Amino acid sequence: MSGLPVADSRDLAGWARGALRASPGWFTLTVVLQSLGSAAGLAVPWLLGILVNDVAAGHDTIARTVLLILGCLAAQAVLARLATYAAAVLGQGLVAGLREEFVTDMLTLPAEVVQQMDAGDLATRTTRDIGILSDAAAQTIPTLLNSVFAIALTTGALLLVSPLLLVPCLIAIPMLAAVGRWYQRRAQPAYLDQAAAYSRMTERLAETVDGARDIEALRLSARRLVLAEADIAGTFAAERRTLRLHNVLFIVCDFSFSVPVAAMIIIGGTFYLHGMVSLSTITAAVLYAQQLSTPVDQLMGWSGQLQSAAAALARLRGLARYRDAAPALATGQAPAVTADARLGIIVRDVCYAYREGRDVLSGVDLSITEGEWLAVVGPSGAGKSTLARLLAGIHAPRVGSVTVGGQEVSAVPLEDRRGLVALVTQEHHVFRGTLRDNLVIARPGASDDALTAALAAVDAGEWADALGLGTVIGAEGHTLDPAQVQQLGLARLLLVNPDVLILDEATSLLAPGEARRLERSLAAVTRGRTVIAIVHRLHTARDADRVAVLDAGKVTELGTHEELLAADAGYAALWRSWQDPSDPG
Repeated sequence: MSGLPVADSRDLAGWARGALRASPGWFTLTVVLQSLGSAAGLAVPWLLGILVNDVAAGHDTIARTVLLILGCLAAQAVLARLATYAAAVLGQGLVAGLREEFVTDMLTLPAEVVQQMDAGDLATRTTRDIGILSDAAAQTIPTLLNSVFAIALTTGALLLVSPLLLVPCLIAIPMLAAVGRWYQRRAQPAYLDQAAAYSRMTERLAETVDGARDIEALRLSARRLVLAEADIAGTFAAERRTLRLHNVLFIVCDFSFSVPVAAMIIIGGTFYLHGMVSLSTITAAVLYAQQLSTPVDQLMGWSGQLQSAAAALARLRGLARYRDAAPALATGQAPAVTADARLGIIVRDVCYAYREGRDVLSGVDLSITEGEWLAVVGPSGAGKSTLARLLAGIHAPRVGSVTVGGQEVSAVPLEDRRGLVALVTQEHHVFRGTLRDNLVIARPGASDDALTAALAAVDAGEWADALGLGTVIGAEGHTLDPAQVQQLGLARLLLVNPDVLILDEATSLLAPGEARRLERSLAAVTRGRTVIAIVHRLHTARDADRVAVLDAGKVTELGTHEELLAADAGYAALWRSWQDPSDPG
């Protein structure tokens, strides 16, 4: 299994710019409300400075000034609330768009990636990462936007009140810049490692749940518990690392907040004694300096959540790499396969390896003509399923070619390939929904008669009629047994109606008698199509036009059932070991 990619900072910045341009109205409203709210708040220190002057001068304007201060505070509260709402709507809209992109990217992943990806990684991205971004859109982003605007406007107000008194505030900048740079370099990798640790834990827990019976039977519970504890310890260590970074950031920030205020009081008092500034100016400046600490504190305090959200966004955007790398696959813009190309499959000198230097297939040559039924047999681990994936275009060969009418199967656009080559394996998924829903996903708009005919063709008519197409199956519905699940998968295959069928031990879960009846039904349905059947029951090979024997990644024999029996080599030995005494063949 392999982990899915993670987007880099350049991709994230490009996505953010595009997403904001797509929502100009809410973005503009957020900016305006944040600006007005911050301006209302900035008027308070200025009014307090006036109040100090008026009191010192004995002016009778205190009541009016107090009312103005209360009005500004009320306006700030209302505008801040509206700005938070607008920012939350903007953020949730961005997250909704990202969800749609992620689902689209996930559903259009290259089949080879799906075969090799880490299920725990994908599950964590789908659940935890999406949840983190949703929380960020509702809380973190509005708070940080408010903080950024408050810092910018407060600094501007302080500059207008007294450029001289802005100097003490500059003392904090080197400290904040240094700790911010130190934190930024370490935070993003730390939060990505934290997400990866959760992915590993999810993968291991899912594996333990799926294999619970085998774990109990083999008495592996203690070992799995040790592994689970190790995963939990890994997530704890990753969490502690991010918290340690955050604690260092807070210590430096708290110190940097205190220094400017103290310096401003000392320097401002000196300026006042020398008649360089007024008492109201010092009051306003000190309050502005103190006011700066709140948004800076929020900015630093929420930086952990921001980094976590950035890591989640990078993981979700990572799937876009496949979309960008293969636009023809995602958009269907590559040339469609022509009818003349549907003439069979040619495999030439194919080699394939899952790991470098360890070929699973080596020098495979096959020519499968239109309408031929080829059975591929061989011992376990010979490379039969790998060959099936190559023929279906899921994998591209490391060396050699797999072509349909001269065109590489793996290069055919996905939508065209589905109608050209279809692979059905031992594994089928039953979606939660009606039996009809589970069938029409293969051919949207298919009539009930077509669905019933497909079920009957794979010998599923009896139990399907007893249930009815409207019966809910899957989770929280009627449970199908393994044989019925395989029949459902085969019925979907027939509804897709591809030109080339690849059956990778598709009837292996059926009892021998049921499998034999199903395979005979398939023989009638598949007449006129090219069929490649990966089989382990050799009576299926007896019905095929030709049989290819695969051993250690090489085709060692090729011919009809009778020819290979007459050759008395590996296939004949397999046949003798598998032959039912009651069925002389």
